[in-house]
Amino acid sequence: MNIALMAHDNKKELMVQFCTAYAGILSQHNLYATNTTGHQVSEATGLRVHCFLTYAHGGNQQIGARIAYNEFDMVLFFNDPTQTNMAGEVSYISRLCDMSNIPFASNIATAEMLVLGLSRGDLDWRSIVNPSTRPIA
Repeated sequence: MNIALMAHDNKKELMVQFCTAYAGILSQHNLYATNTTGHQVSEATGLRVHCFLTYAHGGNQQIGARIAYNEFDMVLFFNDPTQTNMAGEVSYISRLCDMSNIPFASNIATAEMLVLGLSRGDLDWRSIVNPSTRPIA
C-alpha cells in the first residue's frame, strides 16, 4: 500500500519515533513524505521513503494531488494543533482523504490504530477500491 507521511515542525520527531516503533510494518509498504519529514524518517529508521518537495515549496500540494487521484491508501499527518495558521492545511488534506475514502490520522493515537489495522489486514479493502497499489512516481 502507498502511505503518505506528513508532520508539522513540532511533530517531526514524534513521526520519527512512530516510524521507528512500527518500522517492521511500514517496511512492507511504499512510503512517501514531504522532504524534511521523509529524510528525517529515512535517516533514523533506514526505511525507504520517497520524498516530495518541502512544505514551503509545495510538497503538501504534491501529496494533495495524489490523494485527489486516490493514489494513497493511508495518510498519516501529525498535526500541531497549537499552530492555528496551519489549520487550513490539515483541513485541506483531511477533506481530500474524505472524498476518496482514504484512512487519515492527524495524531499518533489514530495513526497507531491504522498501522496496527494495516498489519492485521483490516485495510485490504483498499486493494479492491484501488487495485493499483504499485508505487507511484
